[in-house]
Amino acid sequence: MKEIVLNEQEIQDAVKRVAEKLKEKFKDSKSIPVFIGVLKGAMPFMMDLLKYYDLPLVEDFIQVSSYDGTSSTGVIHLKKDITENVKNKDIVIIEDIVDTGTTLSYLKQYFKIKYQPKSITIVSFLDKKPLRKVDLEVDIAGVALTKNQFLVGYGLDYNEIKRNTPYIFIPDEEEIDSWNKLLKENE
Repeated sequence: MKEIVLNEQEIQDAVKRVAEKLKEKFKDSKSIPVFIGVLKGAMPFMMDLLKYYDLPLVEDFIQVSSYDGTSSTGVIHLKKDITENVKNKDIVIIEDIVDTGTTLSYLKQYFKIKYQPKSITIVSFLDKKPLRKVDLEVDIAGVALTKNQFLVGYGLDYNEIKRNTPYIFIPDEEEIDSWNKLLKENE
């Protein structure tokens, strides 16, 4: 039996809180922030966030990967870079989940060195701070988590499937076995 961690209403309430914090942060800014979604996981969160953030913004995407199955490999691969010029601009990196912090630490340094933005704000829907392996703070988090559980749904995937589930849950072994079978059949 799967355990639902966050239902659809709880997710939307958290997204609205994040949007309000971002609006407060940028309401008096003279520059338009660039919201950069980290593909693919941050897509649902970013799309919902854009509905509730009603100030001007520019959006872009970057794609990196470090996961294989249920665990992080610890190695970051840049798959797609941004297309916007963000030099001397406020950027907001939008992520689905921060656990070890390795990916976001990499991205923060990458943006600082390659693009020299005016500021970097890190926003994550989920923040698993107890799992942090690097010194990285999430500026705005939707939900703080204290347990180390493998989560699926609302952008979080299992080998690229189940991201489109509108709630977040802990899959049981039977579900994972059925997904592995499905993935094998679709190779």
